[in-house]
Amino acid sequence: MATRLMKAFDAAFGHPRGKVGELGGRVMAKVNAKVEAHVVEVANPAANETVLVVGPGPGVGLRLAAERAFKAIGVDPSRVMLDEARERCADLIAADRVELREGTAARTGQEPSSVDVVVSVNNVQLWDNRPAAFHELFRVLKPGGRLVVSVHRMVLDVSEFELVREAEAAGFTGARTTLRHHGGVVPPAIELLADVPA
Repeated sequence: MATRLMKAFDAAFGHPRGKVGELGGRVMAKVNAKVEAHVVEVANPAANETVLVVGPGPGVGLRLAAERAFKAIGVDPSRVMLDEARERCADLIAADRVELREGTAARTGQEPSSVDVVVSVNNVQLWDNRPAAFHELFRVLKPGGRLVVSVHRMVLDVSEFELVREAEAAGFTGARTTLRHHGGVVPPAIELLADVPA
């Protein structure tokens, strides 16, 4: 019973797929909306900047980032989530302000030093190889770029100090974490901020 429940949970939220993944996307769009808005606010993309959104899920934060930035690029391994994000951001895709592709934190498909900001909400716990992912995100960020990652504390299998260590090992500077309470049913989140030296 527990195994079936875990498989269903993974199909809805971990690695969204099928009808269960579509339902999970709708839940994520509602439950994570405040967090997505907060992370975009913290990242504060300028009108001339490009934002990479790692694991955009149903596209709530992707849309918010694109409305402020020059362009937002979403990479997600889930076709179901890419479809939901494509639907939510259809007008911005048509205006060439949003781009979507299959990818992961460790394999973004981005050119070196090609984005100004990287954001990720409730995705870091799914990165198969966090050190490799941090190296990849450092690689694609421009000098002076910034990273903002938020993740529910209860699903993170390492301490926030380990996240800081891994980010610094990849080359990021000024890595720091904060515990954020977003209210409602949303559990507390660890927020990691880090910079690329100018």
